[in-house]
Amino acid sequence: MTSSLIPERPLLISPTLAATIGLEEAVLLHVVSELVLQHPPVVREQRRYAELNDEALIVALPFWTLPDIKRVQKSLQDLGLLLMEPVAGRTDSCLLAINQKLSGKAKATAAQRPRTPAPAKPFTSPVTAAAIVSKSGVAAPIPANWQPDATLFDQCSQRNIPRDFVERELSAFILYHRDRGKSQYSWHHTFLNWVVSGWEKQRSQQSTRVLESTMPADWQPSDDAVSILEHGGISLGYIEEAVPEFVLYWREKGTSGSEWNSRFIAHVRRQWERYTHATEHDNTPRPIPRNFKPDPACFDVLAMANIDADFAEAQVIEFVLYWQDRNEIHRSWNSKFLQHVKYKWAQQTQVGKTLLERITDRSWAD
Repeated sequence: MTSSLIPERPLLISPTLAATIGLEEAVLLHVVSELVLQHPPVVREQRRYAELNDEALIVALPFWTLPDIKRVQKSLQDLGLLLMEPVAGRTDSCLLAINQKLSGKAKATAAQRPRTPAPAKPFTSPVTAAAIVSKSGVAAPIPANWQPDATLFDQCSQRNIPRDFVERELSAFILYHRDRGKSQYSWHHTFLNWVVSGWEKQRSQQSTRVLESTMPADWQPSDDAVSILEHGGISLGYIEEAVPEFVLYWREKGTSGSEWNSRFIAHVRRQWERYTHATEHDNTPRPIPRNFKPDPACFDVLAMANIDADFAEAQVIEFVLYWQDRNEIHRSWNSKFLQHVKYKWAQQTQVGKTLLERITDRSWAD
């Protein structure tokens, strides 16, 4: 009884071959081998070719577009399993052959059929099936002295992978697979995938390092970063005051990065949250109390600016005496204290003149 779900002859794919060269490659290799047997043979270099046009391939592979077919065909050619020769005067046809020598019986059968003239310069591939699948036809561990053949270097060169990179990867590749006791049908194909993957990873890391840099002394947040913070309710003055501390902190750490604006936004948001918490209950204008003690949250804000808590504590007496002598009233003595400590810290650490001027644009005594 024939199932309506399978109205035509199914494709039979070797699981082992698919695992070795890839599922798409195994499908196309099977279809081409069938088509070659169905078309008049052209025997050359002990291999059976057949002229196949694009239409024949599309009919045989309706689940792929022509660009997909050409892509997988190129992959098989790179692996050395599929041979291709152009047909003179035809752009939509080519001679295709499986890279496997004909047996004596197959050669005699093919010789009885008409042969088409060979091109003036026949295409030959340096890769043999033995380069892809082990000669014994079974999976085997990698030998300690295994070496890739010249074809692999050619395939890497086509991908702009330097030969010295391939040679450097070889010892690590052999050690990795010998330690794990793995067996493969194709160490050639496995090593090629290893090299391509390693090269792409290295280029990605190099690209990332180029983008990263240490904090410049004259760094300023972008207009977009400032706009984001302002829309979050943070005053422009507070944002500008945070820049010198942020720059100093990251320059002293010597860390490289590529997302300074994002780090600055996160830094200012954290400090602003603590700052508003420290001052939100201190809005009534009044003289400074004789026993003034800064809110504990003030020390958290200063710690985020890398200012030592003991240093901040030592500034309290001087701060109180100064404002008692001036007899002024303010809404937030915690806010004044934060500005005072930042000012004194900048003096102590002897920051460069330009940076110090930026820190002291808004004097804590104003």
